[in-house]
Amino acid sequence: MPNFLPVTPDEVRERGYDVPDFVYVCGDAYVDHPSFGAAIITRVLEDSGFLCAMLCQPDWRSADDFKRFGRPRLGFLVSAGNIDSMVARYTAAKKKRSSDYYTPGGEAGRRPDRAVTVYCNRIREAYGDVPILIGGLEASLRRCAHYDYWSDKVRRSILLDSRADILMYGMGERAVVRLAKLLDRGVPVGKIRDVRGTAYVCKRGEKINFEPAGGYGDDGAPSGYDYEVLASDRAAYADAFRVQYENNDHVTGRAVVEYYGDRMLVVNPPQPPLEEA
Repeated sequence: MPNFLPVTPDEVRERGYDVPDFVYVCGDAYVDHPSFGAAIITRVLEDSGFLCAMLCQPDWRSADDFKRFGRPRLGFLVSAGNIDSMVARYTAAKKKRSSDYYTPGGEAGRRPDRAVTVYCNRIREAYGDVPILIGGLEASLRRCAHYDYWSDKVRRSILLDSRADILMYGMGERAVVRLAKLLDRGVPVGKIRDVRGTAYVCKRGEKINFEPAGGYGDDGAPSGYDYEVLASDRAAYADAFRVQYENNDHVTGRAVVEYYGDRMLVVNPPQPPLEEA
């Protein structure tokens, strides 16, 4: 059995697969070490019987590189890497960095700005409705409407701009295995709504699986802020951040809801922390 995960189609075939179960797209170079989240998640999936192919620092200027392994059997996993892609490319003074610690030789410019969004949109260009699951620091921090230092405005949840299906936040070991097993059973990705530590977008007012943090409104829909309010009202934005903070506990946390026109962002309560074993 090869020591490293496949990085070419030939290496996938050497494992006895025509296509991998998942293609893991990452903004960092492939480093197979437990200090890197990509290595942990892919090895946890491998331990559960799923093969991940690594597509690290793909050429995002077209969709061609995202077709390297063909359409994966279950879907794509996407991460910007160990840190936010904007932090990786720019200093606090908004000047481009001359090097990138997560790229061979320290070469700068091997990942795009807002890498998760760019990668996901290239995947959609290549494969249409293939399941896309996003995670890592960039996705976790941007799961709700958020103030963006680089553009000096409140941006939408990364789920809307990336057009991904599901976002995993925090420690993803339990969530990713649960999602993989559901997809393997043939459950459509659009029907997966009850996994802790995940977020998704659905129709406004749709029934959700966890009690919403703000309860229910007079119309029976989960209570939550509209994005337009969050983008224009600082007090509302601060209160929304408080709601997120207070529901980031696996014991008392409830679902956090935001509205984007006729769509609704639902952030399920977090997963419980991992046990020592």
